Amino acid sequence: MTNNAGDFGLPPHAAKNREIVEQRLQDVAAGSGLQETLTIEWRTKPQVVQVIDMPVDALYYNPGTHRIRAQRSYDPQLDRRLGEDAWADESQDYLDFLLKAEPSDPSKRDKDFDALKQSLEDFRQNEPGLITREGILVNGNTRAAALRELGVAEIRVAVLPDSCTWADINRVELSLQLRHDTRRPYSYINRLLTIDEQVVEAGRPLKEVARDFRIRESTAEQDLWVLSCLRDLSDRSAAEGVRLRLLDFEDAQERLREVHRAYAKESKSDVQKAELLKENRLAAIVMNFSKTDLRLIEADFRNRYLEHRLPEALKPAPAAASGRVIPGINRAVKAEAPQVAAARAFTDSVLRAKAVVRAQAKVPPAQVEAASSVFNAAHKAVEDALEPAGKDARVRKRKQAAPDRLNDACQDIEQCITDMVLASGARSLDEEALDEAVLKLRSTLRKLAQATAQTIEMPGEGVEWLREAVRRDLP
Repeated sequence: MTNNAGDFGLPPHAAKNREIVEQRLQDVAAGSGLQETLTIEWRTKPQVVQVIDMPVDALYYNPGTHRIRAQRSYDPQLDRRLGEDAWADESQDYLDFLLKAEPSDPSKRDKDFDALKQSLEDFRQNEPGLITREGILVNGNTRAAALRELGVAEIRVAVLPDSCTWADINRVELSLQLRHDTRRPYSYINRLLTIDEQVVEAGRPLKEVARDFRIRESTAEQDLWVLSCLRDLSDRSAAEGVRLRLLDFEDAQERLREVHRAYAKESKSDVQKAELLKENRLAAIVMNFSKTDLRLIEADFRNRYLEHRLPEALKPAPAAASGRVIPGINRAVKAEAPQVAAARAFTDSVLRAKAVVRAQAKVPPAQVEAASSVFNAAHKAVEDALEPAGKDARVRKRKQAAPDRLNDACQDIEQCITDMVLASGARSLDEEALDEAVLKLRSTLRKLAQATAQTIEMPGEGVEWLREAVRRDLP
């Protein structure tokens, strides 16, 4: 690596590893056998790099790997230590632990890691890892952890050019990770963090980053919006010295995307309703309600179904906020609407309660008990409110079913008109078949008119026309 080693500096045995790497590269170059290489994306161009064998125990886990970026917050003390000295045994042991842990709950061992370990035991390495000349693993951190557990002495690795920097390491790791043949993809939160890092910190255009991830630019925008919401929720959850971590939302990917879609649609017509919708649904996600439940929660959910079911302790009455003034330009910003403020206050109560319950080992039992009581009360209130909301949704669906089907039939008839014109021009219209279809349509319209006579007491203009047309057609 160049002298500018970046935030993490160089590991203590960098010089020794460099000697081993250089010697083994020379040995491979001097050999007469078939040489193994790996093609990487190096500064926007393909680059072929040499593969060698290295002692697996001599290599260092990459402290900047995106694979466990969110999981580092699992133990704040070890995370701080990692930031202070990434090469200390304690820090490297923490990285080793996280690489083997389940992304959504690092207290559990990852089944995918065990599957990778078994594959390596049965078939050895299919693909080489990638290191710097100082022995820092750029790609293959998880494989190295598995090989160490298996007691395998050597690992096949390609070697980056000597001029690499930490920016190069990040870009190369990302490009290799996003190849279709990768064994273990990034977890959801780590993918969000990587997109954010590339756009905000690296200053790359969003369109370019989206192309690297093989997603649409609109999907990348959605991911950044979701990450912003999660960071806001984490900040708002702070209580008793604990808070929710980003990784606590690892399993909420589809629900969070559902919130974004609903928010984007509602905000086009009414921003306040969109904010209410977002707060109501985010609170439900924190309480781990399903995506089906989320779809029953609209902007008016709190007023129509939830408010009278909430215990008084969960009905905070925020003081009427006055518009704040932006310093320097003396421009007032409109205060948050009372309904939105109340919804945010409820979400905050749920967030803080869940943060305390999640970190019960670090909080006095009395506070954990109080937080559990708040969380359970909120959960029950929302659960009870979802029942009438679901019934109303089913009623609305039944009411709208007949008009929707008739509108679909109208669209089909309009398409039929276009098809008739085209077929007539090509002299390919089957007139007999068309006549039979029209007769069937007449029969169906008669049935529809009879149904309206039985169900609609005060017909409108459209139903009146239908009934009159059928009456005139009757013999």
